[in-house]
Amino acid sequence: MDLKKIFEHNEQWIAEKLSKNPDYFKSLSSGQKPEVLYIGCSDSRVTAEELLGAQPGDVFIHRNIANMVPNTDLSSMSVINYAVSHLKVKHVIVCGHYNCGGVKAAMQSSDLGILNPWLRNIRDVYRLHARELNAINDEEQKYNRLVELNVQEQCMNVIKTPDVQRAYKDRKLQVHGWVFDIRTGMLKDLKIDFDQKMDKIMEIYRLD
Repeated sequence: MDLKKIFEHNEQWIAEKLSKNPDYFKSLSSGQKPEVLYIGCSDSRVTAEELLGAQPGDVFIHRNIANMVPNTDLSSMSVINYAVSHLKVKHVIVCGHYNCGGVKAAMQSSDLGILNPWLRNIRDVYRLHARELNAINDEEQKYNRLVELNVQEQCMNVIKTPDVQRAYKDRKLQVHGWVFDIRTGMLKDLKIDFDQKMDKIMEIYRLD
C-alpha cells in the first residue's frame, strides 16, 4: 500500500463529505451516541464499518485476534464498561468469521510464543465443547464450528461482566452472536438462546 495514497484519499473524503454537508465534521465532533458495540476480529479482511454499512458515529468498535472477551483483558473490559455504562448502547454484537487465523492457530499444537496465553482462551472453548467437536470428522466443518462456539462463549463472557449485569436491571440490552462468511460476504446470526445456555450458572454472575 502506498501511504501517500492514504492522505490523498483522506483529502478526497473530506471534500466529498463537506460537499454534501458543510457542517458534517462540526456535527461529528460534538459527541457520539452509538446504539451498538461491535466486538470483532482484527483480521484485515473483515472491516466492521463496511460489513455493517455503518457511518461514523453509528457503532462503537473493538477488535482483537479472534474476537475474544477474556475477563483478564483490560482493553476489552474497558471497552465494554464505556460502551455499556457510559454510552448506554442497546446492542452488543460479538462477530467472528470463518477462516479465522486465530481460531485455526488454536487448533494446532504449535508453540506460538507470546500468542500462547491468548490462544489458550480459544483452546479452552475447544475443551468445553470437545465432545461435539471431536465427533466432526471433516476438519473444515470442525474449524467452522469452533468459530461459532467461540463466538457463543465470548457472548457469554460479555453477559457475565458486571457492566452488562447492572445494565440488565434498568434497561433492555441485547447481546448477539454473529459470524461473517468471507467466502460469500454473508452475515449469519447464530440465534443463541443465552437464557437456556446460562440458566444453571447465572445465579453466580448476577449482581444484586
